[in-house]
Formats: sequence, C-alpha cells, structure tokens
Amino acid sequence: MHEMAIAQGILDIVLKTAAENKARKVTGVKLLIGQMTQIEPESLTFGFEALAMGSIAEGAHLDITTIPLVGECNSCKQQFSIEKYCFLCPHCNSANIAVVSGRELAVDYLEVE
Repeated sequence: MHEMAIAQGILDIVLKTAAENKARKVTGVKLLIGQMTQIEPESLTFGFEALAMGSIAEGAHLDITTIPLVGECNSCKQQFSIEKYCFLCPHCNSANIAVVSGRELAVDYLEVE
C-alpha cells in the first residue's frame, strides 16, 4: 500500500505550506494525480485522514483530479490517449512515443483559514 507513504508526503507538504503562510486550519487540499501513478484515491484519502488526526489538517477534504495518460509519437508527432497501457501510436504503430501527461503527483493548492 504505497498510498500511505504518499499520504505522509502530502501531509508533510500541507503542514509546511500552512505553517509558512500562518494558517490556523487546513480545510481542503487539491491534488493532481496522473493515471499512470496507479494511486487509489480511496486508499490515499483514508491514509491522509488517519495521518492528519491531531494536526491542523484534521478533517481537510482531499479534492483529487485524475490527469489522463497521454502520449505523443516521436515519429508522426500525433498526440493520443494511451489506453490499457498500450504504448504504441494508434496513427502509425510506432513504439517511439513520449508520455506527455499522466505521471503527475502534485499538491495544486490548499484551502485554509
């Protein structure tokens, strides 16, 4: 369950950012999570809630946006959605592709009081 370690990292970022901005309470956390990370939102939320107990982030809502997995073919320069982790260009069948999005894992912003 790598979500618990990720939840700890997110909580560390949240608490540090809140302290730097003299926040008294964190009410929400907006996360951007790429499809390729294979993070289970429910497990991440559970871990975050458990770890945040007793901190100024206790009760904070996680708002998770999943970023789709998109590739770009280095041969024909077409962009496309990568389905079922098939890393072949649907336009020219090249395997020479670059991942454009879908690997993100970021705290986008915090909602604080």
